[in-house]
Amino acid sequence: MKPFDHNKFIGYICEVTPQYVRIQFPSTKLLHSFYYEGHLYQGGSVGGFVIVEGLNYGFLGRLIEMNLPQGEKIEITEKNIKETNSNFHPIGKIELLAVFNIYKPEKIEKTISHYPSIGSKVYACSDEQISCYISKFGLKQSEINTPCATIGTLTSNEAVCDISLNSLFGRHCAILGTTGGGKSWTVASLLEMVSLKTSNKCILIDATGEYSEISENMNSIKLGTGEYIFDYKNLTIDELYYLLRPSSKTQVPKLMDAIRSLKMAKLAQNNELADIYENGYLVKATKTKRPYEAFYFRNISKIEDKNCDFDFSKLAAQITNECVWDSFGLDTNKWGKRNETDVSNCVSLISRVNNLMCTDEYNKIFAFKKGEENPQSLIEAIEAHFNGNKSILRLDFSGVSFDYQVREILVNAIGKYLLNLSRMGKFKSSPSIVFIDEAHQFLNKDIKDEYFVTKPLDSFEQISKEARKYGLFLCIATQMPRDIPLGTLSQMGTFIVHRLINEQDKKAVESAASSANKNILSFLPILGEGEAILIGVDFPMPLTIKIKAPQKRPDSQTPHLSNAN
Repeated sequence: MKPFDHNKFIGYICEVTPQYVRIQFPSTKLLHSFYYEGHLYQGGSVGGFVIVEGLNYGFLGRLIEMNLPQGEKIEITEKNIKETNSNFHPIGKIELLAVFNIYKPEKIEKTISHYPSIGSKVYACSDEQISCYISKFGLKQSEINTPCATIGTLTSNEAVCDISLNSLFGRHCAILGTTGGGKSWTVASLLEMVSLKTSNKCILIDATGEYSEISENMNSIKLGTGEYIFDYKNLTIDELYYLLRPSSKTQVPKLMDAIRSLKMAKLAQNNELADIYENGYLVKATKTKRPYEAFYFRNISKIEDKNCDFDFSKLAAQITNECVWDSFGLDTNKWGKRNETDVSNCVSLISRVNNLMCTDEYNKIFAFKKGEENPQSLIEAIEAHFNGNKSILRLDFSGVSFDYQVREILVNAIGKYLLNLSRMGKFKSSPSIVFIDEAHQFLNKDIKDEYFVTKPLDSFEQISKEARKYGLFLCIATQMPRDIPLGTLSQMGTFIVHRLINEQDKKAVESAASSANKNILSFLPILGEGEAILIGVDFPMPLTIKIKAPQKRPDSQTPHLSNAN
């Protein structure tokens, strides 16, 4: 590698600032691309990489702006600009990306702690040098046999980009861009690379069903048909709240009391609660409290475990059973008679419980009402995937209804389940990656109405904040980064950003990506299909790349209008 070669010379540094340096081209001839030893160099093209010579250090930079001195602009003509001995002296603006020791030019450092001096020479950067740097992105000396994969090529000079998969996913990854920018290809390509280069497992949440044919090393489960269910007993109490939406003053206490009672009815043995137990219910009206309280404190850990391990079919009636007065007249050791006011206040809650039992969309997902069918457990299928031979498990959400927030609650429940597995050390020795397509449909959704307000569905935000150290990595793809919670987006260590036009989307990326600046983000609106900017904590500099097309492409092509007959 020869970074400083006079045959690649293009100009001199004429201005140095902490943010950038300027280059003056002695001749307009040096602006043009050229071949040297069979390799194409970009010369003074905007977006091209350059090498700046310094004392003991070299600098890798990118040309981000070109112009002529004000006095020369009025004399520019096509003939004058192409003359060999042109009197024009173009000036370019260079963004300094990284620094390297001139005695070890194969290794670059992200921090710019040194600066070139006025008069330093500038050279066009070779494909070989850029490829060498990129192949070492994210690699640590302690890592041996780190899997790398070709994600694509640079748009400026076709240099191949071999990226460490650990650096790509190890701090979570976000794939962003407007419709038609190439996100689906990028997701498919990354899944393909993980499948081919590693033995790790992936779970793909396929919002539209477009990834059904991307790999032979994949199992697929179509949700919403009733064949696979996420049993409601695996939901948390908070997730049940999202479905039932109890009002905080009256309905929440009665709902919690009913859940406790049904759990106690299930746990009770040897007539422990015989005085109040009737056919699977606890009937409290006019009954003594002491046996109930004693049983509750003996089994408090199982009763208050935040799981829904009770008979949901009995919940509506049990809520009614909880609507009693606190005391029987002056006798505080007994519950009083039925409280009609509480029953009236809980009518809407009871109606929602019955609605869950009768709504087909809910039963095909959570099986609140047991039928004659014998559906398979989604959790068991996920566990079988982690123990199986296939690399990818695709969860197809195309058949899941958009009504009643079923999709959001189901994805959140899956995230909560995976987070708990990670906390138990499931992925410590063999990390796994969760891909979420169309992530704006699922992440951190608020479910509320005029009477009900609760915390957002945030299981994947928790994964982004704490699961990395447990070996569970997250890769989200969305066309609307502004709709992704900043708490989640800011945890993404790697960004693959396709074309973005909306100013709010660009600001969301700028706020979340520490290594993104306005210079690189200014390229976002003009990126072509399949082109993206790669930004990452483990990458010393942003890269503008053309994503490699996957071998098997997702079904994401836009339908075309046809001619009239």
